[in-house]
Amino acid sequence: MPVSPADASLSGKVALVTGAAAGIGAGAALALAAFGADLALCDRDATGLAVTAQAATELGRAVRTEVLDVRHREVVDAWVATLGRVDILVNNAGGGFNAPFLDISPKGQAALVDENFTSVTNFVRACLPGMPEGGSIINVTSIEAYRAAPGFSIYAAMKAAVEELSRTLALELSPRRIRVNCVAPDAIPTPGDAELNETVGASNYGDVVPLGWGTTDDCAGPIVFLASGLSGFMTGTTLHIDGGTGAAAGWRPRPGGGWTP
Repeated sequence: MPVSPADASLSGKVALVTGAAAGIGAGAALALAAFGADLALCDRDATGLAVTAQAATELGRAVRTEVLDVRHREVVDAWVATLGRVDILVNNAGGGFNAPFLDISPKGQAALVDENFTSVTNFVRACLPGMPEGGSIINVTSIEAYRAAPGFSIYAAMKAAVEELSRTLALELSPRRIRVNCVAPDAIPTPGDAELNETVGASNYGDVVPLGWGTTDDCAGPIVFLASGLSGFMTGTTLHIDGGTGAAAGWRPRPGGGWTP
């Protein structure tokens, strides 16, 4: 069948988005709703979660929310069990802090592992029993999974682990036609970025990104694409939503034009 606009529709599907109170998670949730999906949204931030849910409801979608910590498997299992079917899973929740590896305590390391990796395995395990054939799992990693990340060693390692897990799951779940892909953002402003950028001296980071700063909508579009039939033959791959920083590989634009390594 030729590709048609109907292939982009998510009508009749249920999309679960973690970390949906703000940033990429909120943008993805609203984009999925705009394309017809009903939503299941979770976050630790009850206020932000309610704002996202209200906006999705105004788009005419059914929305269920839960305030929870994605690191706690028993809590995740209990909530997902109430949802029934989940067609689309967007593992977006995550986070990090700036510290040299030797300054990260065992407790801090465990928190980074659980928030950025264990949370993904928690939701995959919880959703798969009720995910029908043709489902889509979309894991949000980071450009830091593909380059050195001084000050963010454990965070970056866990994002790389999610990318590797996604490739393996793509094969293991292929008999069920469940697709597993990643998006790897960079230069997408999210809450807390301003303070974090100051700590690493990157307040002008947008100046070295070939396309400048992006927006959460720049991530939301590819997530909708990976959720829809438009990407029905894509699995085990990563879309780099980075404004060209991966391609630049250290090349930076000169103020007067041209590029410098």
